[in-house]
Amino acid sequence: MKVVFHVDELGMIREARHNIEYVLLTEPEADIVLLMNGEAIQGYLLPRVIKFMKEYRNITYQACHQSMRNFHVRSKQMHEQVEIIESGVIGLVALQERGYSYIKC
Repeated sequence: MKVVFHVDELGMIREARHNIEYVLLTEPEADIVLLMNGEAIQGYLLPRVIKFMKEYRNITYQACHQSMRNFHVRSKQMHEQVEIIESGVIGLVALQERGYSYIKC
């Protein structure tokens, strides 16, 4: 199972985390990507999100560089697990073309 969770609102990160945990309970080998863009990009700086990333190291975390610029988030502020991609929208399309199911949170 391959799933991309898309979050573009800061207030929806908690929902994404819960959904990811549920998927992993039922499908522990799932290939999961958490992609944040828009205002949610700031979520990668939150202690609770960093704790989540440390706990779930098998997930791919992606951040939209365009959103980082818009919300004044610097690359050096990002946790080492976060992969910075140029465009979140293009990243979502590419993942879906590779067979990932899309979940909007």
